[in-house]
Amino acid sequence: MANDRKTLPYRELEIDDDSPAHRHKKKKKDEKNWGVPGAVLIVCLMTLPLLVFLCSGSRLSSTLIWLRDVKVNAVQGWEHGSNQTSSTASNNNHTNGLIDGLISPNFDKESCLSRYESALYYKTIPYMPSSYLKQKLRNYEALHKKCGPNTPLYKKSIEQLNSGHSAELMDCNYVVWIPYLGLGNRILTLVSTFLYAILTNKVMLIQATDDMVGLFCEPFPDSSWILPPDFPIKNIMQLDVNSNVTYRNMLNNHVISNDPNTKVESLPSYVYIHLSHDIEHSDRLFYCNEDQYIIGKFNWLLLHSDLYFVPSLYSTPMFEEELGLLFPAKESVFYLLAHYLIHPTNSVWGLVTRYYNSYLSKADEKIGIQIRIFHWVKVSSEVIFQQILDCSKKERVLPELDLNGTTAFKTNEPKSKAILVASLYADYYERFKSMYYEHSVKTGEFVSVYQPSHEERQKTEIQSHNQKALAEIYLLSLCDVLMTTAYSTFGYIGYGLAGIKPIFLITVHDKIPDPPCVRAVSMEPCNLTPLLNTCTGKTVDKEKFEQHVKQCEDVDHGIKLFD
Repeated sequence: MANDRKTLPYRELEIDDDSPAHRHKKKKKDEKNWGVPGAVLIVCLMTLPLLVFLCSGSRLSSTLIWLRDVKVNAVQGWEHGSNQTSSTASNNNHTNGLIDGLISPNFDKESCLSRYESALYYKTIPYMPSSYLKQKLRNYEALHKKCGPNTPLYKKSIEQLNSGHSAELMDCNYVVWIPYLGLGNRILTLVSTFLYAILTNKVMLIQATDDMVGLFCEPFPDSSWILPPDFPIKNIMQLDVNSNVTYRNMLNNHVISNDPNTKVESLPSYVYIHLSHDIEHSDRLFYCNEDQYIIGKFNWLLLHSDLYFVPSLYSTPMFEEELGLLFPAKESVFYLLAHYLIHPTNSVWGLVTRYYNSYLSKADEKIGIQIRIFHWVKVSSEVIFQQILDCSKKERVLPELDLNGTTAFKTNEPKSKAILVASLYADYYERFKSMYYEHSVKTGEFVSVYQPSHEERQKTEIQSHNQKALAEIYLLSLCDVLMTTAYSTFGYIGYGLAGIKPIFLITVHDKIPDPPCVRAVSMEPCNLTPLLNTCTGKTVDKEKFEQHVKQCEDVDHGIKLFD
C-alpha cells in the first residue's frame, strides 16, 4: 500500500511526541523526578518485612546499621547503573548529543538546537573520537577564542597583513576559506580546510557570502568564524588559478623560493592556495613536505577549493603521525569532523525535525535515494529510473512488487518502509509513488514515498534553496539505507553524516552500465581530483600510503580513505 499525497512541503507541523528529542527530554525529566530518592524508596519497601521481623530488643541497633549499609550500597549501585546506562546510551547517541566529548558543552543550547539534538536522531555512532582528537579540538577552541575576529591579536595580525610582508613570532596565523560552487562542495572543503588548520595550528576563518546566511551555526565557543567585512583583501572572491598571488605563480615568478632557509620577512604577507578541480601541476606542491615548510611561514593563507582534499593530506610526511593520532580509524575523518563543525541553524533544523517526525520517524526502515543528473548525462529519466530499479534488484534495496496481486492481507501489524527521494526533479518521486500505489509488495509491507522539494534546477545563489538543500542532506543522513549518485558531493555528505556505506549509482553515458551500481567499501567522501606524485624531497612510505588511500568505488580517477 502506498502513500498517495503529492510532494510534501516543508511546513510548520507539530512535532510528534515520539520524536528523539522529546523522548530524550522526557527521559531526563523522569530521571530527575525519580533518581536516587526513588532507589532508596524501593530498597526500603523491599526490606520492610525483614526489618519488622528482625527489629526486636537488642537486634534493633544492628538491624538499623545493616539497613544503612543496604541503603548506601543501593544508592551507589543506582548511580553506577546510571553511569553504565549513560555510557551505553552515549554509544547509541541517545544521551546528551555530545558524541562522547566530540562537541564542547560550552554553548547556549537554545541558540543552535541541532548541535545537541542531531545526534539523538541517529540509531548508531560508527566511530567515537579519540582522546587525542578531543584534546586537539579543545586546544583549537581556546586558540580561536584568543585569535578570533575583533580580538586584540586579530587586529595585530591585520596590521601585519597590511604591512605587505610576513612576520616571525606572530601569536596567531590564519587560513581563510573561500566558498566555491554548490553546498556539497562547500561542506567538503570546510571540513578539509578545518583539518588543515588543526594540523598547522592556524585559525580558520570563512568568507561568508549572502547565500550562506542562515545555514550554519557558529562552531566554536565564544567566538566567530566569519571573516569581518572590513578584511583588507577586497578581491578575495575574484582570486583564481591565474592570480599572481598563487603559491605556484609566486614560485614561477621568483617572488618567493621554496628553499627551506627562506627568511619569513622575505615572504609576502599572504599566499593564495588553489586546490580546485582545475589545479595546475605546481599547485600540487602544496602537498609536498618541503613546500609545506615554506607555506607554513606565511601568516595568512587564502584557500580556494571545491574538493575533499583530506586524502591528499595523508601524502605529506609532516602530517602523517598527527593524522594517525587524531584518527586511528581512517574512515572516521569526515564523520567526526562534520559532526563537530557543521550544525544547521534553528530555521534549517526546524525543516529537518518537522519533516522527519511527521513523515519518516514511524517507518521501520527508511530508504534514501539521491538522484543527481549531471549536465554530461544525456539519457532520459526513464533510463535513470530503470537503472535504479536494476540496482535495487541487484542489491535488494526497494520492496519487491507483487505484480500478480497474490499477497494476502496480514491481520497483524505490518512493517512499514519509507522511501525518501532527494532530487531536483519531481518525476522520480511520481514514478515511485505510482509504482507502490498500483501494486502491493510481496512481503506485505506498507510503503510510503516522500520528496521534500523539487527545485528543478540548482540555485546555489539563493539562500532559501541552500537551506532546503542542507535540510535534505540531513534527512538523507537519517535513513537506514542509502542509494546515491556517483560523483555527487551532495550524496557524499549525506552518507558521510549518516556514517553508513551507500550504494553508488554508476554514471550513465549512453546506456545503463553493467553492473548498474556498486556498494561502497568506505564511508569517506572521494577526492575527485587527487594529487599526482610531484614531490621530489621526503615522501611517505608508498606501500603504507596505498594501504589506506585507494581508488574511489564510484570515480576511477578519485582517491579516498579506507580502513
